[in-house]
Amino acid sequence: MKTRIKFILFSFSLFLIAVVARLFYWQIIRSTELTSFAKLQYNYGESILATRGSILSSDGSWLTSNVEGWLLYAEIEKLTLGAKDIANKLAPIFVEDINDKGSLLKETLRIEDLLSRRNAQWVPIKHRLGRFLKEKIEFLGIEGLGFESEELRIYPEGDLAAHTLGFVGKNDSGSDKGYFGLEGFWDLALQGKTGFIERELDALGVPIIHGNETEVSASSGVDLITHIDKGVQLIAQKKLAYAIEKYGANAGTIMIMDPYSGGILANVSYPFYEPQKYYDYGNEYFKDPSVSSTFEPGSIFKILIMASALDLGAVNPDTVCDMCDKAYKIDKYLIETWDRKYFPNSTMTEVIVHSDNVGMVFVAKKVGIDGLYGYLKKFGIGEKTGIDLQGEVSVPLRPKDKWSEIDLATASFGQGVAVTPIQMLAGVAVVANGGNLVRPQVVDKIVRKDWVEDVRPEIVRRVISESTARKIKNMMVEAVKKGEANWTNLKGFKVAGKTGTAQIPVSGHYDTEKTVASFVGFAPSDNPKFVMLITLKEPQSSQWASETAAPLWFDVAKDLFPYLGVQPEE
Repeated sequence: MKTRIKFILFSFSLFLIAVVARLFYWQIIRSTELTSFAKLQYNYGESILATRGSILSSDGSWLTSNVEGWLLYAEIEKLTLGAKDIANKLAPIFVEDINDKGSLLKETLRIEDLLSRRNAQWVPIKHRLGRFLKEKIEFLGIEGLGFESEELRIYPEGDLAAHTLGFVGKNDSGSDKGYFGLEGFWDLALQGKTGFIERELDALGVPIIHGNETEVSASSGVDLITHIDKGVQLIAQKKLAYAIEKYGANAGTIMIMDPYSGGILANVSYPFYEPQKYYDYGNEYFKDPSVSSTFEPGSIFKILIMASALDLGAVNPDTVCDMCDKAYKIDKYLIETWDRKYFPNSTMTEVIVHSDNVGMVFVAKKVGIDGLYGYLKKFGIGEKTGIDLQGEVSVPLRPKDKWSEIDLATASFGQGVAVTPIQMLAGVAVVANGGNLVRPQVVDKIVRKDWVEDVRPEIVRRVISESTARKIKNMMVEAVKKGEANWTNLKGFKVAGKTGTAQIPVSGHYDTEKTVASFVGFAPSDNPKFVMLITLKEPQSSQWASETAAPLWFDVAKDLFPYLGVQPEE
């Protein structure tokens, strides 16, 4: 009897311990999880998406904005047709050219694969459908297909300013995210702040009329009004596309900037792509070469070197070069002129006009490593400009104590130093605006419903004096009138400019056949309305900038002058 009582007490004790352990597990260890689970049974919560801000050109017209769009999805268990039949019906709707058999087959297989996945209950088929495609799909009457509302980011101008804008894609969690250009740099401001609504539900899942309700409104993203002038952008983009074909170049850029405010009026890079259909392009299309690619600038760099020497007082425009009668030897290296023609006793102005490499070595020797290095830093070479575009890069200058005599010499004519187009453009803008380094900017104003914020121009620092700027301007005007590209000059207009042809470094040496041709300049020279840089990578018709980049620069300028109100002086 006593044994039976002990057994019962022992069993009861074990049961009690088990109950207490279970309660401890529920109440302590899984408390947060179970509380949340219970809350879901009588509370309903939903995120309220914020409307993404628009990006506008300088005249207030859209470069990109949002319209209502839809996600097409399938509930697998409700489908009444087979995966292959549905794919054959949907694919022609999504492929632009149904005669493109390869694209049609690829899209058909993609949809069929999605609908054939095992253990899937719900699968997304196509994001960001417009109303027209949605109605075409609804007309098919396929049971098991449905739509969810989502914002559709549109780019009404197609590939216009694509690299400046970037695009909106999906991140790892499936949320919208801006990539590249303005969409990437200003992503947080554009996307705004997500809201939330929470309501109490009854046992049947119906909202309780007098139940608790919490709502946090979504805050829309800001709108960005840019300096981009659609007219200027369109001129530059059309001209670059024509030049790429005419000169057989692999790639090219055109950047046009207001030298006083730093406002980017146009930014074009080839090859083009359409942000609306970014998924049809490879990743190599998305990087903006104007801010994300470097090149050795060649002779356009002579502007900055000569300006440094003039400002330092090492030379003046009439200083005579006493070593310009022949090639110049440094150690085992022979410095020659681009055409192997030499001009004894050249003045500094003539050195710029002739684009004389030996003359520039003479200038660099007068300035010295310390002086030249200091001015390059002041011009912003080796550091990012801070432009408001995602993906800007910079190659730092080699430490000053690592420079040798040959480094000083080659830097004087733009080899051995890497820059981005935006760095070079900002550097030449110093000359154009009278001596100040101005931070380039694409966005002019940030707009919300209740306020407008101006993005004010920022002067980073004074680099050269106004007197020096006037001197180098005059030398650049002479280069346009009398240099190797003088045949391209627009008569009657006062233009300051300089050509540059740089060999491309490949595997530790320079390829004599592959070059980057460039031209940089501004007009009118005494009160510039714009400064423009053009680069063409590996032009096939001629490796020389005087026969490719220079005529393209003046072809663009010819249309810019009447558009921007630049009048001829003669």
